[in-house]
Amino acid sequence: MVRLVWLGMAVTVLAACTSMPDSGQQTLASGGKIGWTVAGAGKPVVVLQSGLGDDRSAWSKVFPDLAAHYRVFAYDRPGYGSSSSASTPRDPCTIAAELHDLLRAAQVPPPYLLVGHSIGGMYQYVYARMYPDEVAGLVLVDATHPDHWRNMQTQSSTQASLLKGMRLTVFTPAMRPEFDDQDKCLDQIARSPALGKPVRVLVRTRYDLMEQGSFEQQVHQEEADWLVLTGASKAQPVNSGHYIQNDQPAAVLNAVAAVAAQAGY
Repeated sequence: MVRLVWLGMAVTVLAACTSMPDSGQQTLASGGKIGWTVAGAGKPVVVLQSGLGDDRSAWSKVFPDLAAHYRVFAYDRPGYGSSSSASTPRDPCTIAAELHDLLRAAQVPPPYLLVGHSIGGMYQYVYARMYPDEVAGLVLVDATHPDHWRNMQTQSSTQASLLKGMRLTVFTPAMRPEFDDQDKCLDQIARSPALGKPVRVLVRTRYDLMEQGSFEQQVHQEEADWLVLTGASKAQPVNSGHYIQNDQPAAVLNAVAAVAAQAGY
């Protein structure tokens, strides 16, 4: 897939990805369908959450290798891939609750090792806060910080204005409500103490020219705060752009293995 990566979010401009076939579909309360793929065996179950604008094919470079060692679950959020759109709120808490219900409907029991890219990383962090007893560990892949949009509007106002314009001109109908609701409900999510789970925080080292300067500085500050929120010992820089799972898939595979081992699996 060819994408314009802008300010920590993925904007799809031309779809040409290898899709993952559905293992099943779950009916939404609205009557729509959610498509998902599950493969492999073993514990913990690796649960993949994609970024803004992406379906489950964003994980196609790591999914087969993960499935060789673990049971792996990936899905399309409403409005992406093979999933129908939804009229429900698109805030992180609702999305985490939907994933929780979907895993049960798909008969994929915990423990879960949550892996999330970009805004999907924030969704997985919220899941870990909402359902801590189900979570074995967490891998954040250049994840969007809970305060990212708020910080951008005060620290990187020029980029924030440009992103608002992109919301009107580039974002799909599925992306807009997720973007609009990205910081809703977060005041209900505890930020301390730290998660108390094994966590790896993967961060990119490469920034586009228009991301350099105040925005890059903002992101580095947020990377440091991820350590406070999660209890991770450090952020692991990866020689990569925003899509670490595509540029350096081994880094994601190694992080999952390290978290699984630390969790005792």
